[in-house]
Amino acid sequence: MKIVSMFLALASLTQAAPSHQNQYQNDLSNRQAGSWPFGPFVTSVGKIRDTTGKNIVYAGTNWPGHGEVMIPEGLQYQSIEYIVTKIKSIGMNAIRLTFAIEMIDQIYANNGQDITIQRAFTQALGQANGTRILNQVLAKNPQFTASTTRLQVFDAVAAELARQQIYVHLDNHISKGMWCCSGTDGNTWWGDTYFNTANWVRGLSYMANHGRNWAGLVSIGLRNEPREPTNNNALRSSSYNWQSLYNFHKQGASAISKANPALLIFLSGINYDTTVAPFFDGSTLPPGNTRFSLSDFPGYANKLVLEVHNYETGINSCSSLQYNLFNKGFKAMTSEAKIQFPVLLTEFGFAMDANTWRGTYATCLASYLPSQKAGWTIWVLAGSYYVREGIQDYDEGWGLLTRDWREWRSQGYVDGLFRGMVRNSLAG
Repeated sequence: MKIVSMFLALASLTQAAPSHQNQYQNDLSNRQAGSWPFGPFVTSVGKIRDTTGKNIVYAGTNWPGHGEVMIPEGLQYQSIEYIVTKIKSIGMNAIRLTFAIEMIDQIYANNGQDITIQRAFTQALGQANGTRILNQVLAKNPQFTASTTRLQVFDAVAAELARQQIYVHLDNHISKGMWCCSGTDGNTWWGDTYFNTANWVRGLSYMANHGRNWAGLVSIGLRNEPREPTNNNALRSSSYNWQSLYNFHKQGASAISKANPALLIFLSGINYDTTVAPFFDGSTLPPGNTRFSLSDFPGYANKLVLEVHNYETGINSCSSLQYNLFNKGFKAMTSEAKIQFPVLLTEFGFAMDANTWRGTYATCLASYLPSQKAGWTIWVLAGSYYVREGIQDYDEGWGLLTRDWREWRSQGYVDGLFRGMVRNSLAG
């Protein structure tokens, strides 16, 4: 099946984004010659470094592709090139691109063949609406046809991001393609209704291998927001703990490293990934006496990065927010940690209105993260979703972009705070 996966990856790359195909092939050649992105990246004393020895900081946003359609959002409104150019216009250098394990499960169930976007849209939105939205996607992105597959869309997004020199961080956001996250959605923890451990390992391996063809792919996240299965008492009591999380992380990391040794591997924490402290502070991982050890990741211990999320939007003290961020995550970047790791805040966000960005939460993050030289990806780029929680064309009030993905939703935030946050994060 690995041979089949590699064949599909190469085939989908050949068919995706023909308008930039020559440029993309040049990007691949440049990577081999030692040009951007100067990978593979490695970690050292709490930093990410490229092949030139430069410290790398991610300053970017999340582009969801894990919903029911299982392709990157927004393409019915704008072309891939337009969206990526919009990202680049602020200076952002990274995209956290999310995917669902269900997409890979369906490929395996279909004898190694991905399904078309025509089928994906009609399955997710119904025949009438699915066809209508598909036609809008094809109008905005004429390099595609109804027979283009979902992975070919991912390939095209990755190719354009590479063309504009924006790093890709793949994120396994969920197992069943849908909105994330709650304690009752069946995707909470390994063994939950839709969260099959073997399929998860297989899916990580598949996407890591497929991404070998993406010039800008530099990292992958094991799982978004591991959390308590609040409606599954048996699962919660049997395995919702740090020791189990560590064991699952070792499985996933090993599979990724074997499939694509170049990638950095992001480890998430417990309780919606709000803390990773036991991984860096030397404490035991309950309920046993296991401790995090780099020797458990043989040959790729210098590929491990920690990620945390924070949504303390109502906090009224910057010092309190900084304290929480430091002790739950960013302490790992310092000599105070028993084991040093780079740490990224891969999700934070708030309503993109006229005034929220002026509050303590947004302004504190805009100063704290650059001061720590800590990477980040704000939630979320998406101005809307094909479908979210049963609502089609869902308007995302937290989206950086407007519903039609054309303009910044809060120009005040972009000009008043966000551009500076990006610039200061990436300043040498």
